[in-house]
Amino acid sequence: MAQILVFGSINLDLIATTVRLPAPGETVRGSGFATAPGGKGANQALAACRAGAAVSMCGAVGGDDFANQALALLQAGGVDLERVRRVEGPTGIAIILVDGNGENVITIIAGANGTLSAADAEVMLSGLADGDLLVCQEEIPADAVAAALDLARGRGARSMLNIAPVIPETSQLAAKADIIVANETEFARLLERDIAIEAIPDAASAFARQENKWIAVTLGADGAVLATPKALHRAPSLAITPIDTVGAGDTFCGYLATALLEARPVDEALGIATVAGALACLKPGAQPAIPMRAAVNQARSR
Repeated sequence: MAQILVFGSINLDLIATTVRLPAPGETVRGSGFATAPGGKGANQALAACRAGAAVSMCGAVGGDDFANQALALLQAGGVDLERVRRVEGPTGIAIILVDGNGENVITIIAGANGTLSAADAEVMLSGLADGDLLVCQEEIPADAVAAALDLARGRGARSMLNIAPVIPETSQLAAKADIIVANETEFARLLERDIAIEAIPDAASAFARQENKWIAVTLGADGAVLATPKALHRAPSLAITPIDTVGAGDTFCGYLATALLEARPVDEALGIATVAGALACLKPGAQPAIPMRAAVNQARSR
């Protein structure tokens, strides 16, 4: 059976809420604090699993007390963790501030994620085969991501790269992927120019034709677009009042990967992923907010 292999980061999120985000040098009073499993790789793995795919997580955690917490929801959700290795040192950490409008700022400490290498890609992705889908992000070292994407191409598997966070090697990594996922800011940085939101669909189409790739761009309240070399697809977002946007993009990626693995029509796959991403904004935290497939189906049927 075809599966999704996610090669990426595993974090524990430390989340503080406040009425507004502080300016540089400013202290503001917080209103709450929580911890939750996170990391873009782990988030996308859990999203794909909740969407209904068979998912294997490939990554690393540390030897500290945070490791088991970081893996808890993946394990409970049925993600295969056999390819996750434990290393000396700390587990990856994300420090997240969320304001009263659900917007956030995030600082990431790589920890164990920073130890992943090209050699790890070879070992952890040894079972990758034709028909599988590899999902990567950019919270682990670029050489490890590059090796994973090359391995997927060599074995006939499709690859998806979420270009977050954007790093100096993003253009080179994007060139190796079959499907690219970005938000509007990341897409502008990939193009190396400012771009108005209304111009993104045409720019995505031009990029897809020029690079012979698929590219999906999430647009927040304006939904999402997915351009292939032959067509442009659009999906509206749900009308929601966001509580916390942390993890919305990861939910989109996981659901899109699953829908594509299921060979859903592109319009349908994009619609599923866009609704799932919106629903993830209705609860605090990243992984705890990822919706189940039944909830996504119900929201789409309204």
